[in-house]
Amino acid sequence: MTELLREWLPQQRWFGAKGREIHGVDIVADRLLVEGDPSMRHVLIAVDLGEDTETYQLLVGCREELPTRLAHATIGTDDDTVLYDAAHDNELTHVLLQLMRGGDDEAGLRFRHLPGVEIETDLTGIVMGAEQSNTSIVFGDSYILKLFRKVAPGLNPDLEITRALADTGTRAVVPPLGWIEDESATLAMMQPFLTSASEGWSLAVTSVRDLYAEGDLHADEVGGDFAGESERLGAVTAEVHALLADVLPSRLADEAENAATAKQMHERLDAALAVVPELADYADGLRSAYDALAGLPAGVPVQRIHGDFHLGQALRVDDGWKLIDFEGEPARPLSERVALMSPLRDVAGMLRSFDYAARHLLAEQGGEPQLEYRATEWAERNRDAFCSGYARAAGRDPRDDAVLLRAMELDKAVYEVVYEARNRPTWLAIPLGSIERLVR
Repeated sequence: MTELLREWLPQQRWFGAKGREIHGVDIVADRLLVEGDPSMRHVLIAVDLGEDTETYQLLVGCREELPTRLAHATIGTDDDTVLYDAAHDNELTHVLLQLMRGGDDEAGLRFRHLPGVEIETDLTGIVMGAEQSNTSIVFGDSYILKLFRKVAPGLNPDLEITRALADTGTRAVVPPLGWIEDESATLAMMQPFLTSASEGWSLAVTSVRDLYAEGDLHADEVGGDFAGESERLGAVTAEVHALLADVLPSRLADEAENAATAKQMHERLDAALAVVPELADYADGLRSAYDALAGLPAGVPVQRIHGDFHLGQALRVDDGWKLIDFEGEPARPLSERVALMSPLRDVAGMLRSFDYAARHLLAEQGGEPQLEYRATEWAERNRDAFCSGYARAAGRDPRDDAVLLRAMELDKAVYEVVYEARNRPTWLAIPLGSIERLVR
């Protein structure tokens, strides 16, 4: 199995080490959940990447004959047995619901649900098509179970933060219903599936398409103008930040912490330069922005934050916006994802997302000067609307902290440059263009 996985892993969207050499794959845990044909095993693998090792979670199915509907999930053949990604097998995944309903301990795994939650177990599971760093299985119209593909020891921030926020009674998040864990880590989390929800990214992209289709109208004149939604999203973001500061640790950073934050940004830039040489033209401007952050006085508020905030992490439902996926950036170590940070890091992430929504079509189709102008107009309008909504709810405008916000946005753009170089090279121009504009 390990040799098969070595070839299979780099082809998976959720595999976080694309572009890096895999030195070896070791199975560190192998638990049988379903016997027979088909069978299902819960497997944890350690992927040796040379300088470090990453742990990933798999549901491995075994069949003598694989039906056509599962051919896309094939890992490979071991003797007369076909191994495949059983997350895609609805004949097997309902077992996870059964175990969670019972609150069972099975083969070293713990299946848990919140008190008072009754879980249906006869639902068909379908993997969501928009698979990214994790795999989400939707069961009927009732549940969505997120398998955390990259596993780190400790309580996953998504479960920790979502539970803490749900306990406040806020409607700005989707509450957890249950989870799966072992002795050292959170492995999965289940929440209600919002059938009427629209993803923020899809809504924003539709607005951009409407603008591009109009030859002589400005962004505020198009029927699909998104600025009102952006402002409301800003207000909800500020509400969630206030709640997080109240229910989880928060404090004011001193000068030394500002300098340490800037040092981390410099180090991430150093690593990014080794991967994407095109960044070299902007290195001086980036370092200048980071140095300005290092020079800030004491008093910057820091707290728990979302950590990977963008339009895909916001759902529009009938009663407003809901924020999801509080796991943080999966590529960062868990210690960084749970560290106290400025909430402006989340603001910067959303500002970057507006740039992406405005420009990703240009990146795929080739830039046109007229469309580039319209993309800039749309992005600026929605960035300003988001900040205005945030200011209205928080009592302070994030644009007033220009040095901190600029450094945070540039740091996020550097992260994006590395991600795009490894996963979507045709989109690399989006973060590079943003860096060029911000460092002028």
